[in-house]
Amino acid sequence: QVQLVESGGGLVQPGGSLRLSCAGSGRTFSSAAMGWFRQAPGKEREFVSAISWSGGTTRYAESVKGRFTISRDNAKNTVYLQMNSLKPDDTAVYTCATSTGDGVPQTWHEYDVWGQGTQVTVSS
Repeated sequence: QVQLVESGGGLVQPGGSLRLSCAGSGRTFSSAAMGWFRQAPGKEREFVSAISWSGGTTRYAESVKGRFTISRDNAKNTVYLQMNSLKPDDTAVYTCATSTGDGVPQTWHEYDVWGQGTQVTVSS
């Protein structure tokens, strides 16, 4: 069975940084785009970032562009999300997912397998 496990969340002050990791099976990372989504209490799930299998294509939500960086290491079956200059509005549960379809989608319904999520809290 394919599984995705996120780690790296926690409590940070505004302006701080966190690095999220998403580890999966080799099957999970086989010719698959990977994406990060987040959901805060009382709000809809929103797209954060995505990356193609080769790493040659990356996409970011406008709200995080310039602050977050997505990357992947297929040999380690891991995708990362480096989060800098964090703001209170970044507080949410962050979840990674894989898409086995074409392209690098930005909508949640185009992703197939999801992790359990990791909590990120930005507060002073």
